[in-house]
Amino acid sequence: MIIDGKDHILGRLASFVAKALLEGEDIVVVNSKDIVVTGGTTFDEILEKVQRGDPHHGPFYPKRPDRIFKRVVRGMLPYRKEKGKKAFKRLRVYIGVPDELAKMEKVIIKDAHLTRSRATNLARLEEVSNYIT
Repeated sequence: MIIDGKDHILGRLASFVAKALLEGEDIVVVNSKDIVVTGGTTFDEILEKVQRGDPHHGPFYPKRPDRIFKRVVRGMLPYRKEKGKKAFKRLRVYIGVPDELAKMEKVIIKDAHLTRSRATNLARLEEVSNYIT
């Protein structure tokens, strides 16, 4: 299944993807830079979390939009168990749209798609990534 991440809410999309991965599906998410982060978390709180600790010993947080999304999905999987490791290997995430996937049909998840009623305190993963790097 190929999912277009444009205008999808981060947590809702990640929970759908995690559940589908555990059911045995192969998932590809494209346009991860356009996934929307909602809520009251500010950029400074995110930056403080990323800069916490020692750069050599962690904790380590991803800074690219595709890796941020993968990390959120990983947090929703039992990734230390065998079934979680196998499920996580079935996930591929891209910042844009690769040439080999450009002409294929992409799915939009209606439950995770942004609507006007949810459109408050928005930031795209690309903006978050640019701020913390």
